[in-house]
Amino acid sequence: MLRKLIPLALLAPLIACSANTTGTTGATTNSGGAAAPGKGSPSVGFIFVGPKDDYGYNQAAYQGSQAVAAAFPNLKVLTAENVPEDDNAARVMNSMIAKGAKIIFATSYGHLDAAMKVAAEHPDVAVVQQGNLITGAVPANAGTFFGTVYEPVYLAGIAAGKATKSGKLGYVYAFPITQTIDNIDAFERGAQSVNPTVKTYAVSTSSWCDPAKQAEAAANLLKQGVDVITQHQDCTATVIKATEAAGKYTVGYHADASSIAPKGWLTGSQWNWGPLYVDIVKTALGGGFTGSKYNANFRVGYKTGENPFVQSPYGPMVDEATKSAIDQAREGLKTGSPFAGPVKDQDGKVRIPDGTVPDYTAIEKIDYFVDGVVGTLPKS
Repeated sequence: MLRKLIPLALLAPLIACSANTTGTTGATTNSGGAAAPGKGSPSVGFIFVGPKDDYGYNQAAYQGSQAVAAAFPNLKVLTAENVPEDDNAARVMNSMIAKGAKIIFATSYGHLDAAMKVAAEHPDVAVVQQGNLITGAVPANAGTFFGTVYEPVYLAGIAAGKATKSGKLGYVYAFPITQTIDNIDAFERGAQSVNPTVKTYAVSTSSWCDPAKQAEAAANLLKQGVDVITQHQDCTATVIKATEAAGKYTVGYHADASSIAPKGWLTGSQWNWGPLYVDIVKTALGGGFTGSKYNANFRVGYKTGENPFVQSPYGPMVDEATKSAIDQAREGLKTGSPFAGPVKDQDGKVRIPDGTVPDYTAIEKIDYFVDGVVGTLPKS
């Protein structure tokens, strides 16, 4: 199961409002509630946990909201930045509903509780949440969605494994939820596929966006001889700039930040939310949300459709041999997995047997670091 995220209570609520894929996992849809949540809505609302220009998670989500605005010019798009993962999120969503929004996107992992509360209070509103999972019956007007983030992260690990001279990679992450664990493990697995002795040093900041903690984590990794650093943080600029200043290599996350690492950028993983957001809105506006693939825990990846999490452009230092290796690995993911067995954990225990290719649901339950990752997960 996904771990419950600690609310970002210290994040100031600086809230400012302005105006055909497949793959479903998890809970069973409940047929009760409003007949057509979101149908004919004049507005759609998006809430973000951070700023829209963070070179990361929130910037990518904001760009997706603007793709909706472009696709539906008669639809009013409301956005709110810096919305904490607490009751403030419900308040902001309710304010958007009061302005006419009958389709709401809650885009952060920790927004789920507030999103479910709002969905229960407004059965005529389609409420979708990004990244978490609804347990039990899914209400007729709600759902979650996400891409299989670890797939392009695995590919980026290949670039890192090829580029490192020290054999030490760094990973700055926020919280030990399944998404970050999957990413760290996949990154190491990708690097191992081309560099069997490589290690990934994982450091937690216990925050989605704390530049001071990020700078400290990057500095500590660099002192240990790490020469390629990646991350699972919402705002990514601090780590990228620190790595670039040290003359080391960067692998990006959430958005294309190659412009701030012209010498050290290898590649990365980034969101292309536009097509998925547009299809969710189209489905709800037409009255077809209830019973659709979005009225569930929807996940999509290379095996099942068009993954909204894609590989970032290459930097100039990535050679053709590395690009070819990544191309071959990408093709392999259409039938295989970054976690195709055998997979051992840090203690050498076989967790996924040889010949086993786990499905997306099984991968979202991984709660251990694989062999080759240096770092400790808190005991649950």
